[in-house]
Amino acid sequence: MSEPSPQTEGHGTGEDGAGPLAPATRHEPPPKRQRDGAGRTGRFWSMRRIPALLLAAVLTGAAGLLLYDIISVRAGGPAMYWRRRLAQELAEQPLNETWVVVAACVAMALGVWLALLALSPGLRALLPMRRDATRVRAGLERDAAALVLRDRAVEVPGVRAARVKVHRSRVRVRAQSHFRALDDVRQDLDAALSGAVGQLGLARPPSLSVRVRRPKKTG
Repeated sequence: MSEPSPQTEGHGTGEDGAGPLAPATRHEPPPKRQRDGAGRTGRFWSMRRIPALLLAAVLTGAAGLLLYDIISVRAGGPAMYWRRRLAQELAEQPLNETWVVVAACVAMALGVWLALLALSPGLRALLPMRRDATRVRAGLERDAAALVLRDRAVEVPGVRAARVKVHRSRVRVRAQSHFRALDDVRQDLDAALSGAVGQLGLARPPSLSVRVRRPKKTG
């Protein structure tokens, strides 16, 4: 079965004007492997123990202080100064002033941000690997994956240097070639890195984007 031809991003020159760029290719990730009896593979969730503990301690202290003040007032004692002062300020302060509106928007944005953080898995630097056993979960750090792919890229004949950035859904490779035709180097990089990405064992293999250029001219 023949493979589809790679899509090209176009021709151009390097960002530093060093020389022509070979057309960058973008490969779609290979189909997911079927896992008979294996557990579901998903992102790793951050424990967030210390932030949760600190937030719980602050909320517990504030709730306890407010409850103590309410019980004191119910028992016939005076309210705490901070509560009387706050009630007075809220009664006298107009709510349409600029700083009040800005403070409310900042508080709302902070609340939405914290809610999104609480609902997100976290650990974005850890890529989940294929789960072939229900009791075993493995992950690969992005930096480690980038290092493996960079080492594989510099082994290709004609590649002088390479920069690799690994994202959740895409691997970007920027290589410099000091000899050989750029198209030939790019094709060899495509073949080598496509196999290397598959060998990483990721649950969701990212797509591959490769760009090759000449090194910057000096002098």
